[in-house]
Amino acid sequence: MAVGVIFSAFLTALGQMTDPRFRKVFWRGIGLTLALLVGAYFLMVAGLNWVGLPDLLERWFGESGWIGAGIGIGSFLMILLASVFLMVPVASAITSLFLDQVADAVEDKHYGHLPKADKVSFAEGFKDTVSFLGIMIIANLLALLIYVVLPPFAPFVFWALNGFLLGREYFTLVAMRRVGRSGAKDLRREHFPTIWAAGILMAMPLSIPIVNLLVPIMGAATYTHIFHLLEGELPSSKRAA
Repeated sequence: MAVGVIFSAFLTALGQMTDPRFRKVFWRGIGLTLALLVGAYFLMVAGLNWVGLPDLLERWFGESGWIGAGIGIGSFLMILLASVFLMVPVASAITSLFLDQVADAVEDKHYGHLPKADKVSFAEGFKDTVSFLGIMIIANLLALLIYVVLPPFAPFVFWALNGFLLGREYFTLVAMRRVGRSGAKDLRREHFPTIWAAGILMAMPLSIPIVNLLVPIMGAATYTHIFHLLEGELPSSKRAA
């Protein structure tokens, strides 16, 4: 396991977190996530109206102005509760659509001597995003059983599981820009311990509100450095030295 590579990559990525291009990706991801949650709220209200819930309640309780308001407030509270659990995975997945821009920013600053990487198409990125979101939600729901049965081990299981998922996703995302999807999978298998350990480092802040929303950007930046360092490519500043 290349521990030195992990911490070197992490600290270098941390030093670039104020990059305007990082902030742009962050706010775009948060904005789209909030828009998705608001859209889900209105769809829920429309769906309840479509199945005739207000009419059913009026037959039970008589006509009352509070029924419509109650449905609206109840739907809002349900979405609010769901957002507590879904905000981070949804924001992570949506932000993943734009993480190639984070990788570009890292390479422009630290690996400017390299040719431009291939762009990941929107269709391919969207497919990966949906797959990542589904796997992340299902895996964490299944892990709830372990949390209930073995609560003392819950944090370690959470870090190990999400570290594996984040490492797999972010390393593949940045590596496939340079070596293609099959090449990224080969490298992932070759450097599995390093990639998983770095993923655990990314997973630890997931339980910290607000900070957890920065994990996708920090992960993409860190894994961009990890990819290049594992490939023996030093940053431009160290090459000059």
